Amino acid sequence: MAPVWIELAKLGGSIAAILFLFWLARHLNLGGDLRIRDEAHARALADEAICGFQPTDIVIDKAGMGALLKDAQGRHMLIRRHGAAFVARLLDRHSDSRLDQNFLTIGTGEKTFGKVTLNLGKDAQYWAAGLRHMVV
Repeated sequence: MAPVWIELAKLGGSIAAILFLFWLARHLNLGGDLRIRDEAHARALADEAICGFQPTDIVIDKAGMGALLKDAQGRHMLIRRHGAAFVARLLDRHSDSRLDQNFLTIGTGEKTFGKVTLNLGKDAQYWAAGLRHMVV
């Protein structure tokens, strides 16, 4: 059986390692609450997803978890949070959308992307109509 001071040294080393990892994660902003901050952030995310996508109309979910964007060509892009990042998809006529007062639920048909419900407030009806009349 090891002396008590060795066991205490192991315990102290473990605690120090845990505190260091906590500090490092905090310093690198890992695991933060990721949200779409504003229209400029939504534009940057759209351009990152599809280079050259320039939205003319943007609506952001009230909680910042997702956004809908429309460009001059009538294409609609859906951006949503996925873990510690954002993912985006261009929507087409086969996209499934459902309006429930201020909430718009959109599905792309991809199982990996899933459905997302956005709280768009009074803009929900406008965007639901736009999705029903998509050209692309």
